[in-house]
Amino acid sequence: MGEIRGYCPLCISKCGSISTVEAGRLVRVRPDRDHPTGGSFCVKGRAAPELVHSDRRVLYPMMRTRPKGEADPGWRRVTWDEALRFAADRMRASADAHGARSVVFGVTTPSGTAVADAFGWIHRLAHAFGSPNVLFATENCNWHKDYASALTFGSGIGSPDFERTGCLLFWGFNPSTTWPAYARAAMEAKRRGARLIVVDPRQVGLASAADQWLPVRPGSDGVLALSIAGEMIQNGWFDKDFIARWSNGPLLVRVDNGRFMTVERATPAGMRRFPMVWDSERRRAVAYDPTCGEYLDEPPVSPALFGDLVLHDQGEPVPCRTAFQCFAERCARYPPERAAGRCGVPARQIRETARLLHESGPVSYFHWAGICQQADATQSGRAIGLLYALTGSLDAPGGNVRFATPHLNDIAGFDLLPPDRLAMTLGRTERPLGPPAKGWVTSRDFARAVLESEPYPVSGLMSFGANPLLTKPNTPTLVPALCALDVYIHADMFLNPTADYADLVLPVASPWERTGLAAGFQLGERGSDWLQLRQAVLSPLGESRSDTAIVFALAERLGLGEHFFDGNQRSGLREVIARTGVSLEDLERHPEGLSLGLQTPYRSYLKDGFQTPTCRVEIYSETLMDAGLSPLPDFESESLPSSDAFPLRLTTAKWPHYCHSQQHALPTLRGKLPEPLVELHPDTAKQQGIHEGDWISIHSAVGTMHARASMTTRIAADTVCAQYGWWESCSRLGLPAYDLDRFNYNRLIDDERFDPASGSNAMRGYPCSISRDVAV
Repeated sequence: MGEIRGYCPLCISKCGSISTVEAGRLVRVRPDRDHPTGGSFCVKGRAAPELVHSDRRVLYPMMRTRPKGEADPGWRRVTWDEALRFAADRMRASADAHGARSVVFGVTTPSGTAVADAFGWIHRLAHAFGSPNVLFATENCNWHKDYASALTFGSGIGSPDFERTGCLLFWGFNPSTTWPAYARAAMEAKRRGARLIVVDPRQVGLASAADQWLPVRPGSDGVLALSIAGEMIQNGWFDKDFIARWSNGPLLVRVDNGRFMTVERATPAGMRRFPMVWDSERRRAVAYDPTCGEYLDEPPVSPALFGDLVLHDQGEPVPCRTAFQCFAERCARYPPERAAGRCGVPARQIRETARLLHESGPVSYFHWAGICQQADATQSGRAIGLLYALTGSLDAPGGNVRFATPHLNDIAGFDLLPPDRLAMTLGRTERPLGPPAKGWVTSRDFARAVLESEPYPVSGLMSFGANPLLTKPNTPTLVPALCALDVYIHADMFLNPTADYADLVLPVASPWERTGLAAGFQLGERGSDWLQLRQAVLSPLGESRSDTAIVFALAERLGLGEHFFDGNQRSGLREVIARTGVSLEDLERHPEGLSLGLQTPYRSYLKDGFQTPTCRVEIYSETLMDAGLSPLPDFESESLPSSDAFPLRLTTAKWPHYCHSQQHALPTLRGKLPEPLVELHPDTAKQQGIHEGDWISIHSAVGTMHARASMTTRIAADTVCAQYGWWESCSRLGLPAYDLDRFNYNRLIDDERFDPASGSNAMRGYPCSISRDVAV
């Protein structure tokens, strides 16, 4: 028997683990209590032996022999040599006919799968090949916490400083099912006396222990955030010094065009225009230089946060007001009584939450899929971020901190793309501030390019693990697009409904059969500076290979080996960790991982400001205005209004047993949750004559889904929460597969309504109705 220390790679939590191997089989995975994330472990991690040794795994390369659309693809086993030759030849043929950008590279989520081991290498392959297009579901996953937050803060939202926080705000984020290490840290903080606020339509996980649980109506989160912020501003419950010194709230905004009021000044580089603030002590306007975050007047300057005044531009009077006043007035549109009617949270609770945030700091916060899967995701994230900025806790002890992490070399290879190529990413013209700026494309844009050659032809797809037919919204053109491709290559551990349309399937080794590198575990100072090389505990089963090995082999066949260390993966890994000062041999000698002893400086903005256009927290965003969007969060018109036909609000969530469309065939997990459920309030069910365990139909303007009714009082009466990702059978338990046309949550959601900045789909907050099924 052997025991090997590592971490569970199945999701972003990366819980420290110890794997037990007997007679060449993985028999147990348990938590490593000494690891920074080792005090937590979920049922999916414990079921890893069933995943590794599943009889459903793809173990050999397989080629399609029958036309796409037939029930049986007629898979034929082929050699790796034949598979790689076919893949390279067909990819080159597409590039020769339509350019390298015509081949899209797909990748599943590194937050909910083990593809993080190869994520950077997959991007490098795309870029070395010459394609800017990576089909990736970031718009419905991590975009708004990791990237869209830069519109406000100049970077992602950071991580809660659990050890020092006085109040945790979790918004659309249930770490009990999505991030076990965070859930444990949050409960430890609460035991130390921290307060906890949870905004979620369902009272699940940590919400059951919250000081305030706000059962927000799905899709109305932005209204709630502005209402709470309005209460804090009205009562003076905000950090005035932080907002005045470190936000662009003092900048003056012209009433006539909504732009910052500017004045021309001479500089060594010539005449430039600078935005202005009102100095409340000297009673005059002062110019501000956003390139360095300093005023062009002798200090001290006392910038006013409120005020209406008239300045002159070229002799003409120009009414102005401060950006913060514009924000305060926007918040004032949603007093608690009005907001309660929109968001479903009682006015009393809105006021109590505002007071709690003021009195219980320092405050840390986190939001995730509950926000990003909305039609107003960018502005909702902005509203929550601006509410948080009022606390003054950003990057302060106990607040949200960007902890120091090991410095890795970036191997994504953006420098390998021709200079103009990234600007050609599908969707870049429509959404210049969204994922296309990073080369990430949506299913909708991908399908349009395949079927309509808009904005140019796409004819190939090389995908690693993705299953967009179940994990992204209903895109009617997606199946026709997959059928129309000249070549579709799919690499995965298992066949899934999307892979059924592939021309070639490549077998991927399980994460316990390959190495993986984690640099920072996003959990406090100790966890963030942890560097660990997870070692393989088994040899790959069958002829499976790691995603990274597949990338390196395909790069060689495509004549791109020079960009992949001539096929030497160890050399590639050495390059990745070169800046850390730790050798590959050191990591191999310490499978439990190493602390690099990095120190995190708090309030780093005191030195360099914020990486935003104004060098400050962007309360008012001209960047959004330049893209034709509101510079302030705006929710006056509902994106998805309810109606008599669809009076309820639909949402979805992850359950502990499964992640996305995975793991439904594993007996241990399927036995705990054998059928798709929909949670609804007993009062809502009673109105439709629905009882516990009844099969019901959920209807939207787009389609219908069937699921078993599960009653709970821990959900708002006008909300129903259905599960997604059901398709697999579990033969060992005699449990069936599910028809995608009847049991697929995504059939309820169209791809027509999405966030204009990011392309995030309205997968939560969709109007719906329910009815009892006579038979299913």
